[in-house]
Amino acid sequence: MRRVAVAALALMMGVATAAAQGAAVNAYSPYTMFGIGELHTIGAAPMRSMGGVGVAWRSSQMVSMLNPAGYSATLRKSFIFDFGAEAYFLQNTQNKYDAAGDYSHRTKNAKNIVNFHEIAVQMPLAKGLGLGLSLMPYSSVGYKMSGVESSDQIVGNIGTATYDYSGDGDVTEVKLGIGWEMVKNLSIGVAAKYYWGHILHNYTSTITNDYVGPGNYNAIIGKDDYSISSFKFQVGVQWSIINTNKRVLTVGATYDYGGALSPKVSKSRYVNNNFSTSVSKEDYRSQMRLPHKVALGVMYQDPKFTTGIDYEYAAWGGNDGHFEEEVYGGMKVRYVDTHTAKLGFEYTPNRFDVRNYLRRIAYRVGVRYSNYYQTYGGVTIPQVAVTAGFGFPLKFMGATSIDVCFEYGFRGSGATMTTDVGQRVGLIRQNYFKLGLGFSLFGEDYWFVRPKYD
Repeated sequence: MRRVAVAALALMMGVATAAAQGAAVNAYSPYTMFGIGELHTIGAAPMRSMGGVGVAWRSSQMVSMLNPAGYSATLRKSFIFDFGAEAYFLQNTQNKYDAAGDYSHRTKNAKNIVNFHEIAVQMPLAKGLGLGLSLMPYSSVGYKMSGVESSDQIVGNIGTATYDYSGDGDVTEVKLGIGWEMVKNLSIGVAAKYYWGHILHNYTSTITNDYVGPGNYNAIIGKDDYSISSFKFQVGVQWSIINTNKRVLTVGATYDYGGALSPKVSKSRYVNNNFSTSVSKEDYRSQMRLPHKVALGVMYQDPKFTTGIDYEYAAWGGNDGHFEEEVYGGMKVRYVDTHTAKLGFEYTPNRFDVRNYLRRIAYRVGVRYSNYYQTYGGVTIPQVAVTAGFGFPLKFMGATSIDVCFEYGFRGSGATMTTDVGQRVGLIRQNYFKLGLGFSLFGEDYWFVRPKYD
């Protein structure tokens, strides 16, 4: 019971941490200016170091976070606790072009971010019936940009106008589900997901050189606050085609219902000059949605090798395809469907080696490819990641381990697009490196057993 209390306390601390995320910037990308922001990779450290695979993952010693059907693999007298953190090092680069469309120079900026990634527990309810509970950041918004008005009409009649844009916020996912092995080797699962968080967008316009005299121009300060609170559901299935003491081959599938988030939006506008100030406020429900999503996976496991491959389709364009946002200069931002492919490998030389600890370490690699769920000026934004990691067991013949994962990737290709006013714009290319640390605890211990002697 002490261990249950410790795990429950840690979970509540994780909830408090996630609720406070709005105070810090957990993303640094102009692509998060629209929509729900940058999506995080779901899964514990072993999954993330294998490219993010996990739809067909079945383990009695590790938490299943992608497919609720995997909860049914929990041993009857066990309890699994997982905690992970992540450091994120990102660099943005952009090619600049002059009025004639010729290359001018390249700009760069960078940011370092450290935050918790996931906290999860998994426990049995009965034979072949397991329960899972997890909490992790789902998406993050973080950007800060500025621009100077370049049109002759504005500069000649009023002065130099400067526009500043910034935003931050997070959406957190809490997932509670059960998995049931209805017949031997065939499991189904269902999970409820609760999303909550705040996203804040700020913008200002000011005149830095007033040519027509004080008091003859307006300065605008705006703030858009999105408050999200919504329930969604997921169903999953896993079938172990081969299941022996030597090898296991499992296929899995999940379906996320998605649907409207309907965040409450509070808009505030402050328009002022030297003579007057006007304030306007507006509250309404936004049409922001999550996509319907289908994921398929295959995983092979034996004492030395684990190999998995996943494919995921998310109907961002189908749900939000009729929404269109326009950036200054006439660049259109549209939602599109996404396709994600993941491939991962794990090799453990001999997990039962008594004398050589290095042979008990799990060595992992993976790769992931997808497209971003928005296009800019009709240009698709590719996303590529290469992953690697290690699993360090803490007990011989046990499951408690420390897992380290590495990820290098990029978003965008440095492509250019032309706005409606004929201006050539270089899109942002992001290169990043992630370092993750995970703790998988108690997988080999017996719980819920009354001791014979106290």
